[in-house]
Amino acid sequence: MKTPDVALVVGAGDSLGSALARRFASEGLKVCVARRNADKLAPLVDAVRAAGGTIHPFGCDARREEQVVELFARIERDVGALEIVVFNVGGNIYFKLVETTAQKYFKAWEMACFAGFLTAREAMKHMAPRGRGTLFFTGATAGLRGAEGYAAFATGKFGLRALAQSTAREFGKQGIHVAHVVIDGPIDTPFVRERFPDLVKERPADGLLQPDDIADTYWAIHRQKRSAWTFEADVRPWVEPLTTF
Repeated sequence: MKTPDVALVVGAGDSLGSALARRFASEGLKVCVARRNADKLAPLVDAVRAAGGTIHPFGCDARREEQVVELFARIERDVGALEIVVFNVGGNIYFKLVETTAQKYFKAWEMACFAGFLTAREAMKHMAPRGRGTLFFTGATAGLRGAEGYAAFATGKFGLRALAQSTAREFGKQGIHVAHVVIDGPIDTPFVRERFPDLVKERPADGLLQPDDIADTYWAIHRQKRSAWTFEADVRPWVEPLTTF
């Protein structure tokens, strides 16, 4: 009997990260989820297990090399061979350039880009020798164009996109499907609804990106045959302006 595949979501927050975990678990994968504060994973863990899925929570600061190395080693040793890895850490901050301290700028880069490098490096150490698997990077509109007030965030996401491109070129020919998914629009979260009430009010019910629908896109990309792999996909609600091209 085949052992279930293992999926890891690094940055399993309450929105997209949780939706990805639920989607992978619903497909029969053993799911590992990681975020800085492991206690915040409890509602997700309870929901997945209540639905009959298998999930393993981990506390990990994805900016810390030793913690990322240990995370991958523990999963490969104690859970199983990784088939899907998703880097889903954000880093979205808004500051005018002259108000951006060096600390804030560096932290945004660490979260959006450096943590992605650590995740990709460790993923490839384990996945590439097996010659299979999917590595996802969650991108943003900021990775394609820098907006006013988002210099720090855009720098990190531009760097993440470059990292994804280089990783795809190096490991695609080794059988690893590397994909960069651009989230081009607001995701329907309590934060967005509280911070942008006018935007939410003027849009129809499906005018915000739904986390579960985005997760469907990730799963579809993972299931692609390698004769027709997608590297970059962008997702947006149907009322969103086309800002990525």
